[in-house]
Amino acid sequence: MAAWANPDRRRQRDVVEAFLAASREGEFERLLELLDPDVVLHADQAAVDFAAASAAHGAPLLARQLRGAPAVASTFSGRAKVTRVALIDGNAGAVYAPGGTVRSAFEITVTDGRIVAIDIIADPRNLAALDVLID
Repeated sequence: MAAWANPDRRRQRDVVEAFLAASREGEFERLLELLDPDVVLHADQAAVDFAAASAAHGAPLLARQLRGAPAVASTFSGRAKVTRVALIDGNAGAVYAPGGTVRSAFEITVTDGRIVAIDIIADPRNLAALDVLID
């Protein structure tokens, strides 16, 4: 796909794909390898509320902020079953988009082959402002 032609963007995509695969398979150690030890996860209030409402269906509980690879890996391990790689505002990321409608976006910052930040956006107004291309 032409959107992924940039080598840096392609490397970001590869890390995001590996992260989602490790998440789906519950490969905790692999998640730790892909996450920077000081990774920070931020979730907007809509994402926190959605996770709480969906906990009975297997969604992880979210806090507005998590720090450190073990905490972030625990949140994602065994999850992301239907999350797909996407280009979000020109950067590799992921989306939860049942039926093609983006319900949440994961802006993922990759530095030196490791994820240093994940921002989860579920607020409809903020989602509408994103340029999302689902892979």
